[in-house]
Amino acid sequence: MKRILIVRASAIGDVVFASPFAAALKRTWPEAQVSWLVEPGIAPLIADDPCIDELIHWPKGEWKALWQARRFGALFGAIRDFRRQLRARRFDVAIDLQSLLKSGLLTWLSGAPRRIGLGSREGSQWLMTEVVPKGGDAGRISSEYLYLAEQLGLDTGEFLPRLVVGEVTAHQTEALLAQHGLARGGYAVFAPFTTRPQKHWFEDAWQALGPKVAAELGLTPVILGGPADVDAARRIAGAIPGAVVLAGQTNLPQAAALIERAALLIGVDTGLTHMGTAFATPTVALFGSTRPYLSTGRANGRVIWLGLECSPCRRNPTCHGAFTCLREITPERVLDEARSALAEPRP
Repeated sequence: MKRILIVRASAIGDVVFASPFAAALKRTWPEAQVSWLVEPGIAPLIADDPCIDELIHWPKGEWKALWQARRFGALFGAIRDFRRQLRARRFDVAIDLQSLLKSGLLTWLSGAPRRIGLGSREGSQWLMTEVVPKGGDAGRISSEYLYLAEQLGLDTGEFLPRLVVGEVTAHQTEALLAQHGLARGGYAVFAPFTTRPQKHWFEDAWQALGPKVAAELGLTPVILGGPADVDAARRIAGAIPGAVVLAGQTNLPQAAALIERAALLIGVDTGLTHMGTAFATPTVALFGSTRPYLSTGRANGRVIWLGLECSPCRRNPTCHGAFTCLREITPERVLDEARSALAEPRP
């Protein structure tokens, strides 16, 4: 295999889970050209990985805008141009890690004579030359990608999420820390926000936890999130003396760099939380309606999941907004798990 395309366009957490796949390919075929097809907004997260030779941006936003404007001729032309760009690279194999129709179509557009799908569904299986069913230990982080790598005979190594912070981002992040009077290893990142309310721990729980983290662990809580999370972050910080709100003030690579430099990360099922494992930052993950894994693969990683009968419900909660699976996780339990994670040596 000389030219390999990985297709995993979104989302942030899933790209983090899949991140060790490129390294497994490079360990197996050091001379191979490894490209990764990804949405532009997520691309900076993996841009500095030395095992990825090229990032190919899928112009999803442009295609969507043309579709919504009913400019179908222009859309067809854009797809045709993108196909031409992909096929000019003459990929030997394309690997669809996303398993959906959209990712299957992108894999097919590559023109690679060998197209491998991981548990392909939604009809994408008909666009592959071979499909590997999903498997592996579902309780382990990145398990389905590890399983595929094993089935392909790759040198998997430890196969844990991996991210690399580039030099420019590192300098920007150090300046941001200095601006807020923070020192490397002197703060705890809080990652409270996701796109679905049934994955959120409650604001009052964060407000109760924050002062304990500051007083008992000696760490300054730093709240991360996107622009839409700023108001909620400020409400949480309002009950935590000395807390720093950086929600909405960082780009994706800067948020990753802040997590790399943190002494501790506590978060819900969101991409930022999974980055803790990638950087071997002591991490406490709070899961309820979802349970992407139970083991982080790191000695300093902890997962709290109560295992209620109704959990995981994913996108179909039956509790009418009570979200008991998260409500019954107490700040005291989280603090105990944080102490345990911090007691382990950081690799």
